[in-house]
Amino acid sequence: MLISEFDYDLPAELIAQKPLEKREASRMMVVNRQAENFADESFYNFSRFLQKGDVVVLNNTKVFPARLFGTSETGARIEVFLIREIENQTWETLARPARRLKTGKKIAFDEKLSARVLEKTEEGRVIVKFESGQEDFEEVLEAIGQTPLPPYIRRESGTSDADKNRYQTVFAKQRGAIAAPTAGLHFTPKILDEIRNLGAIIAEITLHVGYGTFEPVRVSALTEHQVMPERCEISAESATILNEAKAEKRRIIAVGTTTTRALESSIDSNKRIASGSRLADLTITPGYNFNVINGLLTNFHLPQSSLLVLVSSFAGYDLTIRAYRHAVEAGYRFYSYGDCMLII
Repeated sequence: MLISEFDYDLPAELIAQKPLEKREASRMMVVNRQAENFADESFYNFSRFLQKGDVVVLNNTKVFPARLFGTSETGARIEVFLIREIENQTWETLARPARRLKTGKKIAFDEKLSARVLEKTEEGRVIVKFESGQEDFEEVLEAIGQTPLPPYIRRESGTSDADKNRYQTVFAKQRGAIAAPTAGLHFTPKILDEIRNLGAIIAEITLHVGYGTFEPVRVSALTEHQVMPERCEISAESATILNEAKAEKRRIIAVGTTTTRALESSIDSNKRIASGSRLADLTITPGYNFNVINGLLTNFHLPQSSLLVLVSSFAGYDLTIRAYRHAVEAGYRFYSYGDCMLII
């Protein structure tokens, strides 16, 4: 298939620019794969679509403040977005305006933190080495860094203090993501308690969401596209819960495409979920045979994105496109702070 087949018209006003006052107030489209239909619902009723024994899998990664603003040696304002730590305090970054940054030059962020440009890659990335003196680098980053909201969230005032809380799931634990696993943003402690009280099981895994999840598809044919690997970890406890559910043919419902990718990347030669840390390097496209998940909660994704391709691979192309067209017509809110879709 071609990436152009995963396009749809989206009015700009449907791109959510801020979260709802209450997390659980999001709308939820329920998509039934077997019946090939969908219905409008509220996420507040999420647990009504679960059964006793279901396993709901959460990605407990935690977003860190990966966006920094500094000044070059010439006085130019520089934005630095941390992508991947190569080694201690040496990072691969996206920086702009990159033309202002020459190898060996220094960027000053405040009196406690600076960085020196080590290299500019062919892909347009900038490798920098941070210098924090006697200060703890992570503490300084927490103090001066900003929440890395996606570029389609545009506000004149920029990132707000509220974003540090709302662009983070209530179950976030493991620091390391540069973007939130957005399907998890709808959950509240009350909803999680409802899931447990129903007799469903909550399992947690970790996939640190990186730039690769959102990188544009730059090829026409999907067979040529590869999503960048991301670090994930599944504990022995979660692997046991998941393998028992598979053996007993109980449903496994992934919260988010990142959770899906981590689970499907962790299948061993015996079709069991292996525990441990690894790179999730799987690119899911139509025709992929899902080995783990039976359900998926996900937000609405960008046209021609690898995430929309993954959703279509699970729900079916025709059903997904019809559901997205309905979402536009019905005024659903799209993307990170938007509404969600439960595919069962």
